[in-house]
Amino acid sequence: MQKPLLTVAALYLAAIGLALLVVPAQFGIGAVPENASPELIALLRLLGGPFLGIALLNWMSRDTDPATIRNTVVLADLTGFGVVALNDVWGVVSGEARDVAAVFGVVHLTFAAAFLLAWLRTRPATG
Repeated sequence: MQKPLLTVAALYLAAIGLALLVVPAQFGIGAVPENASPELIALLRLLGGPFLGIALLNWMSRDTDPATIRNTVVLADLTGFGVVALNDVWGVVSGEARDVAAVFGVVHLTFAAAFLLAWLRTRPATG
């Protein structure tokens, strides 16, 4: 289960990272003003780097044995997608997020649930 999940997450995060780097204003439509300052565009581009880094981490660890490093990557993805999903939910419920946040929220909740399931499946049985 982990290999397909890490592969899909890597592709998704790479797409987000590239969008932030190449077309930050268009990616942020509804949140980024049409007359966005160069500093805001630079900040959005700056965020693309970590997305690409995490995408590469997921891609490179997808074929490893379910050992400590891969389980660490799964836990890190669970944390990242979980926090982002909670932020999406908060933004939608409070009305502070752009309309597309509901769609991203479903995507992020799905990733968080899948990484939670992957994490739970790798935990040793107790008893």
